[in-house]
Amino acid sequence: MRRPALLAVGLLVLASLATPAAASAQVSGQNCSFPVTLTDATGTEITLDERPDRVVTTNPSAAQTMWEIGGRDQVVGLSQYATYLEGAESRTNVSASFGVSAERVAGTNPDLVLAPNASASDVDALRNAGLKVYHLREAKTIADIAEKTTTIGRLTGNCEGAAETNTWMNANVDTVRSLTADIEDRPKVLYSLGGGYVAGGDTFIDTLFDVVGADNVAARDHSGYPQLSDEVVLQLNPEVLVVTERTAGLASEEPFASTRAGQTNTTVRVNVRDLNQPAPRSVVYVTRNLTRQLYFGPDAAVSATGTATPTGTTAGDGPGFTAVGALVAAVTAALLARRGQ
Repeated sequence: MRRPALLAVGLLVLASLATPAAASAQVSGQNCSFPVTLTDATGTEITLDERPDRVVTTNPSAAQTMWEIGGRDQVVGLSQYATYLEGAESRTNVSASFGVSAERVAGTNPDLVLAPNASASDVDALRNAGLKVYHLREAKTIADIAEKTTTIGRLTGNCEGAAETNTWMNANVDTVRSLTADIEDRPKVLYSLGGGYVAGGDTFIDTLFDVVGADNVAARDHSGYPQLSDEVVLQLNPEVLVVTERTAGLASEEPFASTRAGQTNTTVRVNVRDLNQPAPRSVVYVTRNLTRQLYFGPDAAVSATGTATPTGTTAGDGPGFTAVGALVAAVTAALLARRGQ
């Protein structure tokens, strides 16, 4: 990385540490009053006459967002996949065998139901139960996530918290992009969801790989989450496998064991809930962890509490390793401390 880029990163870090206050100042002039009317992803206008006291989130990305923007006390129901959130055990679990139970959601007497794209099949049933549902469109980019965060903040009366959260997320993303911008030999990565399915292009996960300067080999000829044959995986021949607690042993399984990643036992590990939930906390934790592991070396993951946790098998002389690692460590630690996570 060139010296000018290092200087730019230093300035960016200083700026990012100060921006939450700037966000608050900007929001002070923003209209966050009620009533409010917004149009959702189905083209339906949703009007709230007053700030909703009782909110149900049907998908963990919306729940995570409510926690980040300061709206956790408004949440009365959430899905089983959001139970990792602090204090979630005191909320009603509205999950069913598939999706959510309209009956359970209705039982919480919500003023508003937030239904992200993954809950699309539940929207009609919830509306038929007489509930006020705002359906959020699919988030595939950082800008999409920021927009969704702003929308949730506006609907729930947490505009300032949403702005501060977006500032925090974007500062981390901008810092990581600056650190990885000059990397010429981009590590070639692949993320398998299991059963032959992988994360291709035009997805939230591919966006995160791009932020950290990684080349998602599945995005070259595939979009969405395609199911690939063993032959195609071998042709893609990734250098690094991105694994989670569910796929920790992937490098020793065929066809992955016969790729360069499998032969060198080179993996980077992140939490499945972070990688699969398009929300601000997920963006920050995944980009920090992937950047530190790809460019700083083994055992460099950052947990939700900011402590280092073992990551398994990333080779210290693997693809992408440069002197940028030390700066990555300092930057991510500083940003983590500023947010107070």
